[in-house]
Amino acid sequence: MNEMNEKWSNLEEISEYLGVTKDTIRNWIKKTDIPAHKIGRQWKFKLSEVDEWIKSGKSAIE
Repeated sequence: MNEMNEKWSNLEEISEYLGVTKDTIRNWIKKTDIPAHKIGRQWKFKLSEVDEWIKSGKSAIE
């Protein structure tokens, strides 16, 4: 999918996509550089950015 046309995903969608809890995503937001964007009071994600972040190995760093 073209990155410009890519849909934004919310916290619930990204946790389901990755198979982790919403709390895990929130911890990654606080403690790592997961590519998350705050829009108003909600966190939004691009699946392509999250996929690249996972592939880089940064998700394994605690």
